[in-house]
Amino acid sequence: MTKTFKAASVAVRCFVLLATLLVPVHAGAASRIKDLANIEGVRQNQLIGYGLVVGLNGTGDTLNNIPFTKQSLTAMLERLGVNIRGQTLRTGNVAAVMVTANLPPFGTQGTRIDVTVSALGDSKSLQGGTLLVTPLLGADGNVYAVGQGSVAIGGFQAEGEAAKIVRGVPTVGRISNGALIEREIEFTLNRLSQLRMALRNPDFTTAKRIAAAINDFIGVPTAEPLDPGTVGITIPQQYRGNVIALLTEVEQLLVEPDLAAKIVIDERSGIIVMGRDVRVSMVAVAQGNLTVTITETPQVSQPSPFARRGETVVVPRTQVGVQEDGKKLAVVREGVSLQQLVDGLNALGIGPRDLISILQAIKAAGAIQADIEVM
Repeated sequence: MTKTFKAASVAVRCFVLLATLLVPVHAGAASRIKDLANIEGVRQNQLIGYGLVVGLNGTGDTLNNIPFTKQSLTAMLERLGVNIRGQTLRTGNVAAVMVTANLPPFGTQGTRIDVTVSALGDSKSLQGGTLLVTPLLGADGNVYAVGQGSVAIGGFQAEGEAAKIVRGVPTVGRISNGALIEREIEFTLNRLSQLRMALRNPDFTTAKRIAAAINDFIGVPTAEPLDPGTVGITIPQQYRGNVIALLTEVEQLLVEPDLAAKIVIDERSGIIVMGRDVRVSMVAVAQGNLTVTITETPQVSQPSPFARRGETVVVPRTQVGVQEDGKKLAVVREGVSLQQLVDGLNALGIGPRDLISILQAIKAAGAIQADIEVM
C-alpha cells in the first residue's frame, strides 16, 4: 500500500508540472489602471512668483546693470521703513529670482511644498542665499502660497586670476518645504455623480479594455469609452457619496495597454527605441562605408653643391587611397518580430547612426509597419 501511494503521488506531481508547462504565457504585460489614466480634476496647479535672494557672498546681481533688482530692493526697504531713494547702492549680495512651485491636488492651508529658485539677472551663484517672503500666484492671479527660506544649490563656482571652474548650475536652487499653502482649491470629489478618466497614452483599444474591466468589477455597465483618451464613469448607487472607495478599487484593476507601433529616433544622441508591435515586410538591406584617405608628405628640393644656379623649393607629395567597406545584402523576412529585426540589422555590423538611416530608408520603401518619430 505504501509503494502504491508513493507512485500515485509522484504521478500526480508529474501531471501538475506538465499542466503548468502547457499553460500559455501571455506575451503582454498588464498594468494597473492607476498607472494608465488620471482622474479628471485630481491634478496639480503651477505657481510662480518674483522675489529677492539676499545673503550672497558678492555673487549677486550688479545693480548698475540690472535695474529691476535695484528697484525691487528699494521698494522692499521702503516697505520696511528705510528710505534710500536717490542713494547709490553698491551691494553685490542681492539677486532677483523667479520662484516656481507645484500646488498638489487637495493641498490644505498650512501644509508645505517645495519651491525652485532661479536667478533672473547676472548673478553668478545663489549659494548661501536666503529667499525673502515671496507670494506665489496661480494662473488666475490669486496668491496660493508664500515662499521663504534658505536656498540649497547642487552646483558651485570657483575662480581665480587666470582660471575658473563651474560644476553644475549654481544659479538654480531649491528650498525643501519652502512655501506654505495659503489658499485651497475647492473640489468636492465625493459629491460627483460622473467621473472622467484621462488616458496618459490615448488609444481606442486601451480605453475599451479599461471600461470593460471596470464594468466587470462593478457588475453593471457604468463605464464607457468616450474617445481614445477618455473613459466616462457613472457613479453606481452603492458608491454615491463615497467616490474614494470606488476609485480605490478601480485603480487596482489590471489592464493590458495596447499602443500603436512606433519607432522613436533621437538623431543627436543616436538613440533608437522600437515598440514591440513593429513589423517589417520582406526587404533586402545592404550598407557600405566609403573611406577616403589623403596623405601629404612634402619633400624639399635644393640645388647641388657648388651649382651656379638653382633655388630651394618644397615639392608636394600626395597619396590618395579609397577603401570601401561593403557589406553583403541581407534579407529581412516578412512579418518578423522586433527581436528578429534587431538581430538581422545587428548582423550587418552597423552602428546606431547607420541604423537610423536604414530604418528611414525602409520606411520610405513602405516595408515597415510603424510610425517613425524623429526627436
